[in-house]
Amino acid sequence: MKFLDQAKVHVRSGDGGAGCVSFRREKFIEFGGPDGGDGGRGGDVVAECVDGLNTLIDYRYQQHFKGKTGMHGMGKNRAGGRGADAVLKVPVGTQIYEEDEETLIADMTHVGERVVICKGGNGGFGNAYFTTSVNRAPRRANPGQVGIERVIVLRLKLIADAGLIGLPNAGKSTLLASVTAARPKIADYPFTTLYPGLGVVRRDEREFVLADIPGLIEGAHEGHGLGDRFLGHVERCRALLHLIDATGEHAGRDYKTVRRELAAYGAELDAKPEIVALSKIDAVGAEHLKKQRERLKRAMASAGPADRAERTAPLLLSAATGAGVTEALRALLAVIDEHRRVEQAPTKEAEWRP
Repeated sequence: MKFLDQAKVHVRSGDGGAGCVSFRREKFIEFGGPDGGDGGRGGDVVAECVDGLNTLIDYRYQQHFKGKTGMHGMGKNRAGGRGADAVLKVPVGTQIYEEDEETLIADMTHVGERVVICKGGNGGFGNAYFTTSVNRAPRRANPGQVGIERVIVLRLKLIADAGLIGLPNAGKSTLLASVTAARPKIADYPFTTLYPGLGVVRRDEREFVLADIPGLIEGAHEGHGLGDRFLGHVERCRALLHLIDATGEHAGRDYKTVRRELAAYGAELDAKPEIVALSKIDAVGAEHLKKQRERLKRAMASAGPADRAERTAPLLLSAATGAGVTEALRALLAVIDEHRRVEQAPTKEAEWRP
């Protein structure tokens, strides 16, 4: 299935049903009178967060959704039925924006969450509604209210505990395949990963979700390579695992390149807890590895304040042999656990003062 994380959709709620003009005329009934019923309400346009979806590919083939029109009122004071809703089923992590792609309507983060995007039009009143003491036989009824029409933008941001970042061919997909049941594409050329991937890591009787995004290159925020749009999928991550290819020319420059792209993207990605690791250590000699690690240490020290433990010492790992992988995962788990404790800690209520 092709991965799609953004879609533009045209939605319109249903019109309300018209009221009915009707009079009671029955044999042997001395007094008749108006008995026209009200029209039914039009169907809403509703977004529903469901389980089992991980892409917005369905909205590539259908971009128009409309609620059903409410049924018209009928005689004998029978009100019209309500129109059926148009339901947009979206995966967990979907954000709904206005057409300007800046105004947030809803952020769907839980299965079962429902948000009304457009409310259906009210049904019109039948002539029985307009009966008064001086107007005993009204011959008027209201038409139904017109539905609301708008254009929305769906944007999917994967929900993961940790994210893998780095330059192309840094070993991100290989690591994801080695520690999870995911099977991403792996090859010896750049931009093998074209779409984000998710996997569940189980280590030390615990588990967390790990996200792999396409590699970044210098100028990605200007559209170079695959761009930086996929960084939106690590906005919700509690920690980042930054992989630096030990076989590259200069580990320090590679590290600074990715850090610049994180800062240019915004959303405070450059402020997230970061675990830095040299990957593919099995493919280089001891002398070259030592030189690369020293370069990386200097780059990390100059990138910002070194008051965090994860910034002071880069880890060494090889996804092919498994060396150092457990240490990197445990470092991620430590950061994730700390964030979970902070999120679950009860907030102190303000002291009441008379």
